Amino acid sequence: MNGKELYVLLQRHFPNEAALSWDNVGLLCGRMDKDIRTVYIALDATTDVVDGAVEAGADLLLTHHPVIFSAIKRIEEGDYLGERLLRMVENHVACYAMHTNYDVKRMADLVVSRMGLKNPEVLEATAADGSEGIGYTGDFETPMTLETCALKIKAWFHIPDVRVYGDLNQKIQRVSVCPGSAKGMEDFALAQGGQVLIGGDFGHHEGLDCLEKHIAVIDAGHYGLEHVFIDDMAGFFTKYCPEIKVCKSKIVYPFRTM
Repeated sequence: MNGKELYVLLQRHFPNEAALSWDNVGLLCGRMDKDIRTVYIALDATTDVVDGAVEAGADLLLTHHPVIFSAIKRIEEGDYLGERLLRMVENHVACYAMHTNYDVKRMADLVVSRMGLKNPEVLEATAADGSEGIGYTGDFETPMTLETCALKIKAWFHIPDVRVYGDLNQKIQRVSVCPGSAKGMEDFALAQGGQVLIGGDFGHHEGLDCLEKHIAVIDAGHYGLEHVFIDDMAGFFTKYCPEIKVCKSKIVYPFRTM
């Protein structure tokens, strides 16, 4: 498939306009008219992922997080970002990112479906009519303890461990979930009656602040919920672009709790 055709398809489902204003999405490196025969899908364009894409003979590296986020003044060897960009350019691997536009259009729906939440409503609206946004608040069919909820999150998303702030025996039914960084989202959750906020990137002080505001926290890590992007987009290509070979990066959690 020609790159232009593929990018039109991706834009139809995950338009750049749906991304938040601070984000950097779309084609970040490479030529628009390049033929795409093999795509390599990953959450982050780490050195290992870029090497994997090159070894797989990929024409396109599709990531959730943008490899270029802040402004850069030079691309040179010896720099941790420059090395990756040079390796992609030298091996003719284009790089395309779908970040908050994917969050708005797909990520939260995918996570909520896996959790079986009922009556979902957008956590932080980005559309004027409130129909789209970041995260969801919804209800479990039957209440469960905070401990059981945390264990289910581990099982549903194959996470080795989670951090929990709150009373493990508290009964939970109404849940707010924000894949990726959920730091600072507790006020949106509380406004919708959320009893627990599930997401990532909570520090010590954010966790304590949530407890003071009377909302529990399950920190599943930034990677913990968002890695579903990889399998989901592999399915997207199988459905809409069966002629393109799909390669996936391994699920590798960036840190370990010893």
